[in-house]
Amino acid sequence: MTLIQTSDTLVYTPHQHDQSAVATAVAEHTVLEQSIQLPPLPLKRPLLMVGHGTRNPQGRQTLIDFASIYQALDPSRPVLPCFLELTEPSIQDGIDQCVAQGHTDLTVLPILLFAARHNKFDVTNELDRAKVRHPGLTFHYGRHFGITPGILDLWKERLALLDEPKHNPNGIARKDTVLLFVGRGSSDPDANGDVSKLARMVWEGSGYRTVETCFIGITHPRLEEGFDRARLYEPKRIIVLPYFMFTGVLMEKIARIADEQQAANLTSEVITLPEMGLHPQLIKVLRDREIETQLGQVAMNCEMCKFRLAAVSEDQAQAHGHGHGHGHGHGHAHGDHDHAEMPDPYAQPEKYHERIWQVP
Repeated sequence: MTLIQTSDTLVYTPHQHDQSAVATAVAEHTVLEQSIQLPPLPLKRPLLMVGHGTRNPQGRQTLIDFASIYQALDPSRPVLPCFLELTEPSIQDGIDQCVAQGHTDLTVLPILLFAARHNKFDVTNELDRAKVRHPGLTFHYGRHFGITPGILDLWKERLALLDEPKHNPNGIARKDTVLLFVGRGSSDPDANGDVSKLARMVWEGSGYRTVETCFIGITHPRLEEGFDRARLYEPKRIIVLPYFMFTGVLMEKIARIADEQQAANLTSEVITLPEMGLHPQLIKVLRDREIETQLGQVAMNCEMCKFRLAAVSEDQAQAHGHGHGHGHGHGHAHGDHDHAEMPDPYAQPEKYHERIWQVP
């Protein structure tokens, strides 16, 4: 089976294309054809793939395409995509579709990079809601993508392409380049710490002058401050690496801010990489997560989870096993998103620090 990857672009430049923010500067190969050998599944259990959700049509479609590709690689069981919020189908829709097909035993995988509130809290609440409507259901909830060798290799390969003359016509050395690693930003400090860890691992041994970690929302430092910090090193080049799986409103915002920063300061060349997209490495990580869920090998690092810490303080630790099946009621205030119509409760760093360890 071959995977045709048509979105392996190298530089994110939405201002050169339409409003869907497609990256148009292509890498050396516009169409990548790569054979993927997936290990067999222990069980033929249906898979529900839960994406975050976005108002960006292309971002929504990419998750659906991701599920379609994965299904085509192994048609032995149904693969159904759904979204936590902002777009359809919802998690409840996906579960109803499985039930309509006669399935009562489901694998559920969060298509999320880090274990923040959505993974630990919101998706599990939706599964609890579904059990009320369908008492006979059994869910096997898997792990987020996390920090894996395959994803590290993905970014190292893309950064290596930026050293080639066609993408680096001025021949700027890595020692004169600062890597600006941009995470989504979360109300969970544990997840934000993982972003910083991954940034360090991408930078370690790379030869870049330094790496600065920043975020596009919720936590600090924000992207603009990341640029300020990067320029303290007086680099000739700043490479913006947005740690996102698929495109969306926040990817568009990152590209817009990068363009503004380039226009305001011409002493440093600013290059913005695209999101990961439909990449073979993500397919392989997805397979690993599905297999470990089927084998009951899911393990999450709970020790620094603020939800668990809050529960321990209330003598309720027994309800918070390492599977993170939190049955909390949650008002779903969407604090993790950069919605234009909503005020940013974390805009001021001092307010952020006052509330970041609070449990919603």
